[in-house]
Amino acid sequence: MKLCTLDRGGRDGRLAVVSRDLTICQAVSDIAPTLQSALDDWSGCEPRLREVSAALENAHARHAEPFEPRACLAPLPRAFQWADCSAYLSHVLLARRARGVPAPEDLESVPLIYQGGSDDMLPATAEIPADPCWGADFEAELAVITGDVPAATGEAEAAAHIRLLTLVNDVSLRALVPAELARGFGFYQSKPASSFAPVAVTTDELGSAWQGCRVHLEMRVDLNGRPFGRVAAGRTMHFSFAGLIAHAARTRRLAAGSIIGSGTVSEHQADLVSSLVENGGSGCCCLLERRLLETLDGGTARTPLLRPGDRVHIEMLDGDGASVFGAIDNRYVEPAVAPVNRGGDQAPR
Repeated sequence: MKLCTLDRGGRDGRLAVVSRDLTICQAVSDIAPTLQSALDDWSGCEPRLREVSAALENAHARHAEPFEPRACLAPLPRAFQWADCSAYLSHVLLARRARGVPAPEDLESVPLIYQGGSDDMLPATAEIPADPCWGADFEAELAVITGDVPAATGEAEAAAHIRLLTLVNDVSLRALVPAELARGFGFYQSKPASSFAPVAVTTDELGSAWQGCRVHLEMRVDLNGRPFGRVAAGRTMHFSFAGLIAHAARTRRLAAGSIIGSGTVSEHQADLVSSLVENGGSGCCCLLERRLLETLDGGTARTPLLRPGDRVHIEMLDGDGASVFGAIDNRYVEPAVAPVNRGGDQAPR
């Protein structure tokens, strides 16, 4: 089953069921006005939503309309929680290396996690402010949306609380990260609003690609119309989504509608040349990784961080080449107000 939030009826939009091929949808206000309300009563709403999904697939839907990604908000325009993790250890190691700090000793046993802003989730086609002094970067990720998760839920039980999956462009402002982290209180200004795919899907939509609470499909990233990343998302995901949920719920309950991110999809790259997509490599799912590989290769980063006019396209295709979640397609633009850099790194690495 595939769901979206149409941009109508208020800031939280209106829930709709989307056909598997992403061509038509049907608003379902009679079942649940918003995705959050459906998540709050999942046991009651899910069977009825699946009936609508089946009707769409069988051409029996009575109120179907064309599905238009640009008419969608983020699946959850406002979420009770957005917690992002680092399930891909190669990205953790590269990011720490870029900042000149060691990896934690328990890197392989305890996931990294931070709590981001969840009050403003951007739609898939959002324009994102990018002033050069901020050092804007994209990070292509997967995320799960949970039901209610009791505190101290174990990894074996956590999978049952996964309701939906989607894609995320976790926006990072690299130039602001070092100063924020040096103050010892974590990300804030360096992690503005993130952009989400137009569609969220139940795990059964992935078929055999959903194994071990991981998505075994390729994360596809294009930068300004050229392939940048083609990274297998399942093989190198060290912590499963069940493990991430269990970690997040160790000391607290998670409310229905909590979003848990995978962190940047990543895999180890032997060197810059072999990593490039044009050379048959898998590339990267963020600029930071490419820039560090360039630095190791030639002493300096050559790929610039994002500037106004740049465009990032993030998508995942199934085994038949069809889009699973729809595409994230963000254009980066001049900020509405000139930014003030207070102590940030003016030459982001």
